[in-house]
Amino acid sequence: MRTTTITKSVFFNASRETVWAFLTDKDKLGEWYHPAETDFAVGENYCLYRQDETGTKVPQITGRVIEMDAPARLVTTFIIGPFQGKETTLIWELQSAAGGTRLSLHHEGVAEAAGEGAMQLLMALDEGWDKHLGDLRKTANP
Repeated sequence: MRTTTITKSVFFNASRETVWAFLTDKDKLGEWYHPAETDFAVGENYCLYRQDETGTKVPQITGRVIEMDAPARLVTTFIIGPFQGKETTLIWELQSAAGGTRLSLHHEGVAEAAGEGAMQLLMALDEGWDKHLGDLRKTANP
């Protein structure tokens, strides 16, 4: 694992299947993160978007689904504007834990994609993941 990998772990009082759906279903992604154009499918590109002040959909995050082993592991690429087209990798791992689910996230390659401004972007993404995972916890827990 690279020294600049962002790593997070969150627990849910929900099944792995429930948490998995929030990671891969286009509508559920929009409840805690960003809406998607389509459900995630292995080998396919994806686009997560936001809406600007006029209501227009604006691409926020793009990438490709590399691996889907439901409901245990999801691997995607992750590209945002500051990366200037360079890919980073998201690895999501879901494990059963105490009657619920432990979700682990590893975001790799940020420093390599960001270049000179890597630390600022690492800190922004680290904080962003905390916010989004907190929103997921509120949304996915029954």
